[in-house]
Amino acid sequence: MKITIIGTGYVGLVSGTCLAETGISVQCIDKDRDKIDKLNQGIIPIYEPGLAPMVKRNIDAGRLEFSTDIRGALRDSQAVLIAVGTPPDEDGSADLKYVMAVAEDIGRYITDYILVIIKSTVPIGTAEKVRKKIAGELAKRDVIIDFDVASNPEFLKEGDAVNDCMKPERIIVGTDSERAFRLIEKMYKPFVLNGHPVIYMDIPSAEMTKYAANAMLATKISFINDMANLCEKVGADINMVRRGIGSDSRIGNKFIYAGLGYGGSCFPKDVKAIIKTAADHGYELRVMKAVDEVNESQKESIFYKVYRHFGENIKGKKIGLWGLSFKPNTDDMREAPSLTLINLFLEHGAEISAYDPVAMDEARRRLDDSISYSEDSYGALVDADALVLVTEWNEFRNPNWTVIHKIMKNRLVFDGRNIYEREVLEQAGFVYYGIGR
Repeated sequence: MKITIIGTGYVGLVSGTCLAETGISVQCIDKDRDKIDKLNQGIIPIYEPGLAPMVKRNIDAGRLEFSTDIRGALRDSQAVLIAVGTPPDEDGSADLKYVMAVAEDIGRYITDYILVIIKSTVPIGTAEKVRKKIAGELAKRDVIIDFDVASNPEFLKEGDAVNDCMKPERIIVGTDSERAFRLIEKMYKPFVLNGHPVIYMDIPSAEMTKYAANAMLATKISFINDMANLCEKVGADINMVRRGIGSDSRIGNKFIYAGLGYGGSCFPKDVKAIIKTAADHGYELRVMKAVDEVNESQKESIFYKVYRHFGENIKGKKIGLWGLSFKPNTDDMREAPSLTLINLFLEHGAEISAYDPVAMDEARRRLDDSISYSEDSYGALVDADALVLVTEWNEFRNPNWTVIHKIMKNRLVFDGRNIYEREVLEQAGFVYYGIGR
């Protein structure tokens, strides 16, 4: 089986590599020549545990290729997966220009039947737009070529994407074609041997499932953060509350950790997009609007704890920042709470010394020399007035508090992820602030 994947970003690269791992011949297409050249050398543009050796293994085996030649790749392909970005537009809607450009190319270049599978996160109704765009291009060529369009949204977690792809909890497929059904069944057969299902449905429902899933997870995060803020006012501990409600099987214990809110490439964008979709159809998603508002304010919460501690004057204070990526095991800083915090600290005259195990290069690209960068976690705290924990990387979980006590100017710890125990830090001579505690 031969398939083409258009887009070598996070979704396209992981999906293509995992499909190649099962023996499928995969050609990944991207317009960025430099990126393609590096990928063919095994140089990966993203940090994702386990991905680099898998890419190299499948390149060496001849199952995985990278190219800029979409026309050549579509030749003899049984399926083409659209995995390009859908960045948020100014009004919060998903920008479909890259998806529609791919659809136009497919209509221009296909010569035989092909199944078009949309992996990109797209608004409800996009599959039909793609179908019409391809049909329009075929009409311009004055040719009749059969094709099908299916929706197959991705559910990859950054930092664990390879495992998610190889051992999916479920695979969602929207299709209205028996021929497409058979092809997708063949493509995904190796991935469901663990007993997890492929769930087939109509195309609009598949498109909606992706947004509904991310909206639900984002809701859980904003809910627990809202409860954490209330806990601080009434004297409760959100960690205890989380354990209490998480033991209820109807609620579960995932995505109910209080912190600095969600970030990354999916939740912020998808929440705004589904709010816009509802508005376009004359409906107000009141819960999701609140989820978005809580998340935006939550990113600022640690800043205001620092600000109030210093009597609302932090000019000249040195803040040691641990963690820059929006979550551990990725270098992704899109919509990261660290960016919001850094901007606030700098606006109020503070100095930032930051360290992240993986995201330093990405931080330099985004922030240039507006902050200083440390080569290790302790270096970021030398003469610091406060430690602000932003991302809960494993290497931050058990630091040497004796060393930190000696090198910091003021012994203040602001724990944005609740990974430390107040009693332990207070016994070590620190003042501790958490979230909802």
